[in-house]
Parts: sequence; structure tokens; C-alpha cells
Amino acid sequence: MIDIHGLARHCDILLAAADFNDYCPNGLQVEGGRPVRRLITGVTASQALIDATVAAGGDALLVHHGFFWKGEDLRVIGMKARRIGALLRAGVSLLAYHLPLDAHPELGNNRRLGDLLGVVRASAGGDGDVPVWTGRLPEALDGADLAARVGALLGRSPLHVAAAGRPVTRLAWCTGAAQGFIEEAAALGADCYLSGEISEQTVHQARELGIDYLAAGHHATERYGVQALGERLAAELDLEHRFIDIDNPA
Repeated sequence: MIDIHGLARHCDILLAAADFNDYCPNGLQVEGGRPVRRLITGVTASQALIDATVAAGGDALLVHHGFFWKGEDLRVIGMKARRIGALLRAGVSLLAYHLPLDAHPELGNNRRLGDLLGVVRASAGGDGDVPVWTGRLPEALDGADLAARVGALLGRSPLHVAAAGRPVTRLAWCTGAAQGFIEEAAALGADCYLSGEISEQTVHQARELGIDYLAAGHHATERYGVQALGERLAAELDLEHRFIDIDNPA
């Protein structure tokens, strides 16, 4: 058991949250008040996840996508009021870590996705808060075969833009809505770049850069960091932990 402020401080330090210039506040976003014995983790603080957390007897909910994003309406009305009201009525605290959970070298979404895909000699490159990762596949794969393997591992068939015209040996990836880094991936010598989403221009970029592209799902690629963080916190702080996956095809 730990008080919510102690849990938030532990997470802030572990994820170096203060080092990031993010689109939302990282750390404790809604204070529920009671000590934390049971921690629930999930990807996005949707109403469905909040309701599932309350039903599971969670004391705190830790997510990758929380509230209070830059540019959104600051008023607590409508959908946001219903979500926050449900947390407060149940006494459940909400913690959220966005870029820190993408970038962490051990627990981050990118590190964990690379591990899941079996990439070897994985490394993060670039100067941004969330770098593009690269590594080698254990064996060269045709792009279609790689897409099928990714689909089997993530439980979601990716959209595949076949443009390299060669087997994929070197893979680059960055989870979530990171399709805009495709030029950086090509400059890093990747045969294929994998991210969560796709934009209209991504298809043309892939074709002109001569690099395959896999849009594997924002949600599907970002399920693994928060699970790893929850497991770490449970081990270090003697907490109960449960990951709840709210299906999202996007």
C-alpha cells in the first residue's frame, strides 16, 4: 500500500517525467484520495476503462492517454465531466504518462514493442523526445509476411504499403501517431517503418522513399509500456496490478 502522492513521485522519477515537454500534464491528474493497494492500468482513460476500474475495485488508474491535452476545451463539462465525476465519486485516482512512457529505454512502448516483435540489436536514434527505434529482424522477411506476423502478434491486421521492393531486414518503428517520422526512418536505412496510424501523404512518402510502411494501430502498438510499468510498480511497491484492455480498432 502507498499513498497516491508517493506513487506519483515514484512514477515521476522512474520515467523522468520532468524531462519532457509534453502535450499534457504527466503524473497525477485526478486525486482520488485513498491509499493505493490495487492498481489498474490501461491505454486510454475512456469511460469504459474508468467503469471497469471501479468494478474491479481499483484504487488508482494509470494510463498512457489521460486528460487535459493542449488545445482542448479547459472546461470540465460534458464527456470530461462524466469521466472525472465517475473517478471522484469512486475515490479513484488517475495518473497518466504520455511521452515518458513512449520513450523509456526499458519500460517504454517502443522498447516493449520491439521486444514483442523479436527485433535484435534494437536502439533508439534521433534527437526528439520520442526517438525512432531501429533494429534487425532475426531473419529477412517479405513485407507481406512481416505484416502477417505483426497482425498475429498484435491481434490486429496492419495496413501494409508495399514500396521497398526487397525483403525486410532492418525495421524502424515508433508507436502511436508517429507516421510523420517516415523520412527519418528511411534515412536510418530501414527497409520498413512501422507505426500506429497512417495519413494520406504517408502512402506517397513510402513509395517515393522506397520503404514499406505498416500502420499497425495506435492502440495496438501502445498496450505494452503501461503493462510493463504496472508490473514493475507492483513488484517494487507490493501492489496488486491488473491491466484492462478496452478494445479499440484505431
